[in-house]
Amino acid sequence: MKLGIVGLPNVGKSTLFNALTGAKAETGAYTNAAAKPNMGSAKVPDARLDWLAEYYHPKKYSPATIDFVDVAGVAKGGKGNEVFQAIRQTDALVQVVRCFDDEGIFLEPADAARDAETFDLEMVLADLELVERRLERAKKNAKSGDKKAKREVEMCSALIEHLTDGKPARTFEFTEEDKDILIDGGLLTVKPVIYAANLSETDMADYANNPNFVALKALADAQGAAVLPVAAKFEEDIAEMDEEEAAMFMEDLGLTETGLARLITTSYDLLGYISFLTAGEDDVHAWTIVRGTKAPRAAGKIHSDIERGFIRAEVIAFEDLKACGTMAAAKEKGLFRLEGKEYVMQDGDITNFRFNV
Repeated sequence: MKLGIVGLPNVGKSTLFNALTGAKAETGAYTNAAAKPNMGSAKVPDARLDWLAEYYHPKKYSPATIDFVDVAGVAKGGKGNEVFQAIRQTDALVQVVRCFDDEGIFLEPADAARDAETFDLEMVLADLELVERRLERAKKNAKSGDKKAKREVEMCSALIEHLTDGKPARTFEFTEEDKDILIDGGLLTVKPVIYAANLSETDMADYANNPNFVALKALADAQGAAVLPVAAKFEEDIAEMDEEEAAMFMEDLGLTETGLARLITTSYDLLGYISFLTAGEDDVHAWTIVRGTKAPRAAGKIHSDIERGFIRAEVIAFEDLKACGTMAAAKEKGLFRLEGKEYVMQDGDITNFRFNV
């Protein structure tokens, strides 16, 4: 999974990036469109994998990972296409929105809904420019009688009208035939969005009643987007603490999970992702797949040969193994199953794939 961290200048994007990845990216005024994006990754915390590691004592421990791309802030009318190029191939966007006041940087108090809509419009305009170029190419190809190109001309023309009205591509009605054209085109506004409401540490304790958070949540709900309250500076600080000290500070704010853990849960839910597990003495490993994936396709996440030569999957639900205590006890209770090609993988399935190539 790859997430792009975006937003207006000085709203806390790089601070959040540092908190999520443990990086030391420079924070502060960062509005140069030519600046290189910050790249980093984070391991996905998974208590199930920890339990399996205690059970098997493997040589290798392999949690799922999330890649993050933090790009320069784009101001209103800032021509962000060059900046946006780095995030066109991400799975989703995390738009950091200011919900705090800082008279040393900002002349106006925070207005989260306004700022979110301002940045959304910048992405719409960037997509509009991209689709207009694509339309010109499609028109040239359509002259030769290319049927797909003709359909692309129709779709791009309709989409341009939609974007011109200031609407994101995700609200554009398209057919399954058009879906590949839209998704593969690198459009920003077709991507799922998580609005990260960046609050002060003081406001985080009662974020649900913060007027900016309330306004941003209403905007997100109207779009079918997600919203996540976060205090980026606080998260950056506790990321450098030991576990016990961090837990104490989090408790003061009524938090039971770090911002990273909450962002992971939110992004998995938004994208419809789940994890299946492979486990043994060599390795315990978490693999991320889309909910609804069948066993052979899941096997392909490990290696294409396993998908190609798939025979069957040996499956046990993690919770069943944990409840039984041992694999032998789980097998005695008939909880260890053999599944075929039509089996739909479930979150937490511990799986061994049988294959032949």
